[in-house]
Amino acid sequence: MNYEILTAFIGTTAALSISPGPDNIYVLMQSIANGKKDGLATVAGLMTGCLVHTTLLAFGVSALIKQSETLFFAIKLFGAAYLFYLAFQVYRSDANIAISNDGLPKKSIAQLFRQGFIMNVLNPKVTIFFLAFFPGFLFSESLSAVLQFYVLGFLFIAVSAIIFSAIAILAGMISDLITRNSRIGIALKWLQICVFLGIAIYLVFSDK
Repeated sequence: MNYEILTAFIGTTAALSISPGPDNIYVLMQSIANGKKDGLATVAGLMTGCLVHTTLLAFGVSALIKQSETLFFAIKLFGAAYLFYLAFQVYRSDANIAISNDGLPKKSIAQLFRQGFIMNVLNPKVTIFFLAFFPGFLFSESLSAVLQFYVLGFLFIAVSAIIFSAIAILAGMISDLITRNSRIGIALKWLQICVFLGIAIYLVFSDK
């Protein structure tokens, strides 16, 4: 078991979770508008949805690995290309982080959980991202690919949940920090670009 790969995966996941995206911005807005409990309920729904994507990835890609190493390599090349594309999209985007809680109706905890879950499960970009991100971080020659994908999935969920929960709990402070300091948006933009490019290069040159 290669613990260096797992450590790199955890660090990369943390960097991606901190970088502004539709999910953590939505958690932030819910928390600002309605309180930390609503933000945490949304986090729980989003993270539960990740289990669905992990399961699809684990059984789908694992079957492909058994069929052909060449096919698996093609999947990694696709993943690298997609990550380069994401880096380019972030580069073209505005560095300013727009935070607005206008039009966020009050919902129950159950409704917010369900909405977070549905938002995640029905988002095809999450499936594609998991497909691009996970295969390069398989960490063991002895464990089955299915088990490894589940380990990576649970690590991704745990790290993301911790950071998203911190965003929900510290929503007011984070919001003030972002709105008062324009350099934060620029720094997070380039962090995202570097992470996407780093994973893409790693996928291209990794031996797995």
